[in-house]
Amino acid sequence: MLQQINYAADAGRIAKLQKDIRLGALSVSALVEHCLSRIDAVDPVVQAWRYVAHDSARAEADLLDREAKAGRFRGPLHGIPVGIKDIIDVAGVTTLANSKLRVNSAPATADAEIVAALRLAGAVIIGKTHTTEFAYFDPSPARNPHNIAHTPGGSSSGSAAAVGAGGVPLAVGTQTVASVNRPAAYCGVAAFKPSTQSTCTHGITPLAPAFDTVGFFGATVADAVALYEAVAPAFTASFDRPSGPRCNIVRLEDRTLETCDAQILKKVDGAAAAIADGGHAVRPAASPEDLATIFETLLRVMQYEASRIYRGLLDLPEDSVGPKFREMIDIGLALSETTYRDDRMRLAAARARFWATFADADAILFPATPQTAPAGLASTGDPRYIAPWTALGGPVVTQPIGRDANGLPIGMLVCGRPGADRALARVACALDTLHETDH
Repeated sequence: MLQQINYAADAGRIAKLQKDIRLGALSVSALVEHCLSRIDAVDPVVQAWRYVAHDSARAEADLLDREAKAGRFRGPLHGIPVGIKDIIDVAGVTTLANSKLRVNSAPATADAEIVAALRLAGAVIIGKTHTTEFAYFDPSPARNPHNIAHTPGGSSSGSAAAVGAGGVPLAVGTQTVASVNRPAAYCGVAAFKPSTQSTCTHGITPLAPAFDTVGFFGATVADAVALYEAVAPAFTASFDRPSGPRCNIVRLEDRTLETCDAQILKKVDGAAAAIADGGHAVRPAASPEDLATIFETLLRVMQYEASRIYRGLLDLPEDSVGPKFREMIDIGLALSETTYRDDRMRLAAARARFWATFADADAILFPATPQTAPAGLASTGDPRYIAPWTALGGPVVTQPIGRDANGLPIGMLVCGRPGADRALARVACALDTLHETDH
């Protein structure tokens, strides 16, 4: 296992980095050099990064330091390094999306909306992180920083691995099925996926527009939330209700939990008990909707939409496209428009029924994955526990809650209703302080 850098301990939480930069106790250049040195040291093994912007990151750090000395700060992320998933356009850099078809493509001429928002907030773009091919299931080169013989997950594999390996304190990814929350759980980091479709995806390679959503990684829940909140005013809408100091928490039960590893269930039960001991109301409740059915329905909608975007790839030589992506296009093209429309209606109805049942809940707890990161790099792991929450539409936090007997990270989901992004962010940050995670 690689020696980890925990930014919460070694470099300070994002809040501390922000404070130190504003007080002049830490220069942006020093922080950026710390990140670049760490990346240079560990990425030959972890392979989280597709492109590292050594020169432009140093130049930007120098400019931000000069602005800080003059008392000018661009925003809440002034000087904070951030990694960008390589389906998201960064001006001057080619967006490969882990596809051999794009190797000779021209660099992006403009930043994606999220990158522009990050720059306005003062972030330093350190580089681009590896992704699965077109953000689907054909794996990227990235490896799990806790054990490089295991998958880091997908599709935002490089973003999660980059934070987990200590190369960068924050990173951005996208989620269509489980592509932010799953790699976060596997790599032992936190993630915040806002309400589905609440974020602008201009400048991002699409997979399925009905679900494509930008998500945020950090070493802790507070860090991932800080990244989200730094761009949220310009980037997303939220319709929150007030949340008092005592939260109503649901520990959801569902038949899919029959496949869950006992070590993971024990950790989630322990986290729920610690939350109850912290003064919050925690109750078990059965899911009013079948999560496995929701997952299967979401997959069909994704396959239908993605196949219409990428159908032309089937005309290319077979080895031009990964086998899983090619198979997905074939499956999607066989689906009718009627099936697609009916599935969209089923998901909307399931979403309405589910959240009507839990109208009084401030958050719902559920394991992030059935097992910890699987051995091998041919698969990105199991998305079944996360995908239904993407379809149900609300914000989803991955909270690290410990490790299994082999030292692999375990994650728990903290889920909220659609539109309650900032309320769930506050709740998740509060819950994250109530137990030890044995990082």
